[in-house]
Formats: sequence, C-alpha cells, structure tokens
Amino acid sequence: MDHYNTGAGAPVRVIRPTMSYRIRHLLCRKYVILAGCILAALFYLGLLPSRIVPSSLRLRATSTSGAARVLADAVKNSKTIPSYDSGGLHFLKKIPRKKEYDVCIVGAGLSGAVIAERYASVLDRTSLVMDVRTHIGGNCYDFEEPHSGITMNLYGAHLFHTSLERVYKYITKWQDQAPWKRYDHEVVGWLDGKLLPIPVNINTVNGLFDSSIMDSREMDEWLKSVQVPCAKKDECANAEEMAKSRVGEELFSKVFETYTKKQWDKEPKELDALVTARIPVRNNFDPRYFSDRYQLLPSKGYTKWFAKVLDHKNIDVVLGVDYFKVRKSLEGRCGKTIFTGPIDRYFKDSKLGKLEYRSINFEADISKNAGYFQTHSVVNYPGPEVDYTRIVEYKHYFHQTSEYTITVKEYSTDEGDPYYPVPNPENHELYEKYQELAKKEEKEKKVYFVGRLASYKYFNMDAAIDNALDMFNEIEGSPKQPDIDDDNDGDGKKIKKGKASTVSDSI
Repeated sequence: MDHYNTGAGAPVRVIRPTMSYRIRHLLCRKYVILAGCILAALFYLGLLPSRIVPSSLRLRATSTSGAARVLADAVKNSKTIPSYDSGGLHFLKKIPRKKEYDVCIVGAGLSGAVIAERYASVLDRTSLVMDVRTHIGGNCYDFEEPHSGITMNLYGAHLFHTSLERVYKYITKWQDQAPWKRYDHEVVGWLDGKLLPIPVNINTVNGLFDSSIMDSREMDEWLKSVQVPCAKKDECANAEEMAKSRVGEELFSKVFETYTKKQWDKEPKELDALVTARIPVRNNFDPRYFSDRYQLLPSKGYTKWFAKVLDHKNIDVVLGVDYFKVRKSLEGRCGKTIFTGPIDRYFKDSKLGKLEYRSINFEADISKNAGYFQTHSVVNYPGPEVDYTRIVEYKHYFHQTSEYTITVKEYSTDEGDPYYPVPNPENHELYEKYQELAKKEEKEKKVYFVGRLASYKYFNMDAAIDNALDMFNEIEGSPKQPDIDDDNDGDGKKIKKGKASTVSDSI
C-alpha cells in the first residue's frame, strides 16, 4: 500500500493489485480473446445458428463454405438472407393503427400484387397488402446471393411464358424500369444413362431406342405405333392412361412413371389425367420446354419487378405479419378483403379437414467454379437412382458470370410450404365444400378468394395474372383499362387474345 499527497489535504490511499489478481485478470482477458476468436471462426465457417447472427453480418460470410451454409439454411427454411427484402420498395412491419383501406389483400404474390395495382392505378383506391413472409413476390421471389453474386430463386426456378396478349402487356408495363428479356428454356434429363431432351422430342426417341427418325411425319408414325388408347374413347381415367395414350408403354416407364411417383408420392393411376396431359410431347427437334409466343425472364429479377408493380401512393405493403393474428384488429377497416392463401387455412374452424398439397425441400450448395456444374439450367432425374427430381443451376440464366456456381437439388415432400394441389377425386370433393363456404363469405363479408392456393388449382404465372385480372373485372364490373385491354367485339365485350399455358413454369 502506498500513499501520495494531492496537495489538498490528507494523503490518498492507493492499493496496488496483488500478483494473484494480476494473473487472474490476464487469464480472463485471454479467455475473452479466445472466445472471440472461436466465435469469429465459427461465423467465418458458417457454423453459427442463423438466429443468433445479425442479418447485416449474415450477408458478409467470407468463406465459400460459410456462404454455402447460410444459403442452405435460407432455402431449407424458406427464409430471406437479409431479415426483410422488398426489392427497394418502401414497406412497413406493422399495420398502421386505425387507418382504413378500400381493399385489404392477404398475400404479396402475383395475385395480390396485380389486384392491388389495378385498384390503385385504375380506380384510385387504397390497398393494404400484407404477407406473413418477410419479402414480396410470393414464390417468385428471387435475390442476389451475396458471396457469388448470382441471382437465384428461393422457391425453385420460375420461367415465365405466355401466349396471352393481355398478360404480356401487363408484365411489360414497367419495361423502362424493370425490363423483361427473351429467354428460351431448355431441359434435359438422365434417361438410361444418357442426357436427353425433355419434353420428349425426336432426339429423345432416337437416343433411347437407337432409331433414326428424321422428321415430324416419321415421329408421328412412331408415336402412333406405340400409343395405348384410353379405356374409354377420348376420355383418359387417370395420369397413367393419359401418358400411355400419348407416348406408349416404354416411354411412360422411362420418363413418366418413377418421376410422377417422386413428384406426387402416388402412383400415376391415382392422379388426374391432367397431371401428364400438361407435359408436352414434340414431333420435331425443338429442344425448348415451352412453345408459347412470349418466353421471358425479368432481367433485374422478379423481386425488382414486383417492387415496381407495388410502388404506388395508394398501396401500403406490410411484411412479416400473420393475417390471422391481426384479422380482428382489421374489422371495419377494410372495404373488401382479397384472400390469396390456402382456402382450408381460412376456414380452419369449419373442421372440414386439410386439403392435400405437395411441397419441395431444397438443398443448395455453392462451389468454386468459374464455369458450370451441368450442361443446362435444369437437369431432371426421372429414374429411381436418386431421391431428388432435378438439379437447378442458376448461373445459366442470362449466362451470369461468377467465380462460383450455385446448384439446388429439389426433393418433393408432403411437409412444408404448399406448392402443388394434389389433383384427385377426394381433394376435389373436399374443395367443393370449401367453395360453398367461400361463396357465403363473399356474400356476407365481401371476402374474395383469388389465386392458386385459394382456388386449390395449380396456376402458371401467366394464368395467375390472368385470373387476378379476371377477378378484378368480376368484382368491379370490368372498368376500362386501356393499358392492357384486348380488342372488343361488336357488342363491346372484350376478346381475350391467346391462351394461358398449361406447361408448368416452376421448373
């Protein structure tokens, strides 16, 4: 113990630390530094649970393995890598208190966004668009993976295609800010150890059966020689009969049978004929998956396009909000309600039971590769050799350049976000009961059910937009929309040009 005098009175005591104290202090500092180093290393390798890593730091995972772990967690759990992602659009995290709206819309996907935009632009009405997810765009949502710089979808690849003029006019309304560009999609699959075109075309048949078909006439003859007519003329009872009536026994076995089992967890004969009727069969060498007039992708990504659609003074976007938790607080504040979620969830209290859906588990990986992992953006695996149905490599879209590449394996499952309604008689019967409840809700409470999940029907993107436009017209009496309207007939009725595609675009 020492003393020193401050010059202002009594001396002040100064207690010097003992040696044992100094040792303990140094050890404590070492442990803190060591713990910090361990945490830093775990973060670098991506081994820290995502819930304890701030979103601002999650974007900065510096190792490839760390970035891969962050991405794998995001696609597995359907979570955005940043906490919220609105594509630059102003959004809210809470619904404004006491504010009233002409329309309240549940879901910020295609159906919800299109209807909100029409109410805002055409009728100058206010809309509240809310989504339980923390991003806009629904299942179309895409983002730039921060480590590789590659733009990818969170919920599987989405390829836009349509022959509907009205829909094409609609999506290109914002062409100067969120342009769409031509993209012709091609898919191949591993069949008998060979990488061959899917849908089936002349090259597929020649490769599988060592044949030498030269043109459409010969392909038509070959198909006719193998096709198995449905039990009832012009009416196939199920997906198996439909497939065999189009491609015969062997192609059904090699291309359709196992793939259908993996996709739906049901035998093809248990599913509606529409399941395999949707899959095209070519009688030429055309390798494209779609044959629609317009085949495009948004060059800045779907999320940026959605941000432009929803960017209007009359639209409030609220993310990360569960409608069923705020429904009571919205009573009396919504002139109309548009519900785009699962119809069985809305009427959960009815005790009718759950409609059946198929979902997808995604397994993503990032690897150092300045080239490509596979020959095409999508490679299908129709056979029983692997559990997954396909691998998507996003770098192929618009030939993105990066020192890395991202691949995503897709596994069909019964659990997770609802993607595909299961088309069989039991589900159709149950949905009809929900339809009756929906009609009553519409009449009594002005609640309208719109979109794929609310209609329990698989819509391609163009059909979802078309359906939303039709519902807007039905609800509001077809107001004039010169920016997208097709021509009129002699009686002033709209003539819809083109047809919606029946070939799945979420591939």
